[in-house]
Amino acid sequence: MRIAVLAGGRSSEREVSLMSGGQVLAALRARGHDAQLVECDAEMWEVLRDGAFDAVFPALHGRYGEDGTVQAVCELLGLPYTGSPLLATALCLDKAMAKRIFVAEGIDTPPWRLIEPTLPGERAAAAMAAAAAALGLPLVVKPNRAGSTVGLTIVPDSSGLMAAHAAAAAHDHVLCERLVAGTEITIGVLWHDPPQILPTLEIVSHRPLYDYAAKYTAGQSEHVIPARLPEEQRVAAQHVAGRAHLALGCRGMSRVDLIVDGGGRPWVLEVNAIPGLTELSLLPDAARAAGISFDALCDGLVEDALRRGERRP
Repeated sequence: MRIAVLAGGRSSEREVSLMSGGQVLAALRARGHDAQLVECDAEMWEVLRDGAFDAVFPALHGRYGEDGTVQAVCELLGLPYTGSPLLATALCLDKAMAKRIFVAEGIDTPPWRLIEPTLPGERAAAAMAAAAAALGLPLVVKPNRAGSTVGLTIVPDSSGLMAAHAAAAAHDHVLCERLVAGTEITIGVLWHDPPQILPTLEIVSHRPLYDYAAKYTAGQSEHVIPARLPEEQRVAAQHVAGRAHLALGCRGMSRVDLIVDGGGRPWVLEVNAIPGLTELSLLPDAARAAGISFDALCDGLVEDALRRGERRP
């Protein structure tokens, strides 16, 4: 089949997207497809419209790709695409909206406050102080709609609140979140009817924070599969990951990031509709642990997109 692999874009995660796109391109070509890399830019509409593509594989991260924008383009052009539909991708990227759905569905997520990025100094300071008072310190501060830990700060005391606000506000609204201590894990979920829950993956960072460098630099982090948790806690976390995937309407694939606290309770931090697909990324590693090669994963996502495309009116 002729498949457009979308990569690049204008978000802060452009470079990661290009790495993901290159991996997907090679995987699809290895499976015999005529896969073409398409830059997510002003010419993308015409390229997709006139390219005689059978399907589209968005390998985009962050805004203008993982927020429903590109999915809307594919819908308008009548092109089947991999991954989740427009609304689900938009909800996944908007962490505060996803949290509201988790609360409504009875899925545990750390308490949060959302703060405007453009508040003048005194009002921003007051809002950050109020968030710290309500949620406690240390406090997690991050952009509401961004990934790859871009703009994320863990604030140990009140002296760092305004710097954290500025770092997050440079990208989007500022999400302040209670820090839950525990084991950081991630769980990949494939398909939706029924979902296939991949093995638990524990993240061990060799840096103080599992940041951009830890994620995308070889040797800066390790993946432990299955996570070093009691079996009943792993099973509970997998169950919650599946619920979060379905609650947001995800299809094809997602990666659910969680913290399992000292009492074994899983807390959902966020759901990634288009997780990283690089050599060092989490979802491909978990899929391999389940016996699914990266080539087979990419091929299966295309097949899933075509099946769902056939059911559209």
